[in-house]
Amino acid sequence: MAEPGHGTGVERSLDSIGPGTIALLGIPFDEHSSFLNGAALAPRQIRAVLHSGETNLSAESGADLGRESRLKDVGDLVLERGAGALVQIEHAVAGLLSRGARVLSLGGDHAVTLPILRAHAKEYDSLNILHLDAHPDLYDEFEGDRYSHACPFARIMEERLASRLVQVGIRAMNPHQRVQAQRLGVEVVDMRHWSPGFQPRFDGPVYLSLDLDVLDPAFAPGVSHHEPGGLSTREVIGLVQRLEGPLVGADIVELNPERDVVDMTAMAAAKLLKEIVAKMLDSG
Repeated sequence: MAEPGHGTGVERSLDSIGPGTIALLGIPFDEHSSFLNGAALAPRQIRAVLHSGETNLSAESGADLGRESRLKDVGDLVLERGAGALVQIEHAVAGLLSRGARVLSLGGDHAVTLPILRAHAKEYDSLNILHLDAHPDLYDEFEGDRYSHACPFARIMEERLASRLVQVGIRAMNPHQRVQAQRLGVEVVDMRHWSPGFQPRFDGPVYLSLDLDVLDPAFAPGVSHHEPGGLSTREVIGLVQRLEGPLVGADIVELNPERDVVDMTAMAAAKLLKEIVAKMLDSG
């Protein structure tokens, strides 16, 4: 399923994956990126920064992830090219979920969220999605590609993989996507209406999809699509820490190391990874 990581203590076997485990899974995939490639390099870079010694493995709650036996790094998927890659992603995530694990995936472009949610929908009847992003990713198709990283949430809602989709941080929504949001029943909190301390409320299990370009480019230059006027790192951390309801899965996507500056964005991703894992552990 996965190749071992690089000096990160990756689990070479899935024998230790079971109920209560949080599985860290790298998805090095960017074939459906529309502007620049590079997101496939993200899993390795996030791990490198996380284990670099520049920071430690403690979340702000005090949870020391370096001593947390429930966190297992299962490595990076080795993906074929073409349509089969999305099927591989779905099957890999489904395999982890079938063992009772929860999955936090790293990297790749936002197209990976569709197969991930296909796997989760088989485990959870009424799933809520909190989607943090500069872009709604609701195109019916983009440049002829219905599986573009600009389209996953259109497919997710059409396939009824979630009962509720709340998007926060949006600031690049065109008329087509506004129509799509209305058609698909998406709740959009754009940056014009953002206020400090805002927190969506959910009943039931929550899946978090975190596109790093939700952050203002001042905090995260290492993304393929810079969109000024975004959230601060502190504001996104607050959204994660205040999240209510069981957090059953998450992804961190769209880091492009080739555009990063002194690993600023990779470090933000590593920081958010720690806070997401702490929240997942706290969710039971």
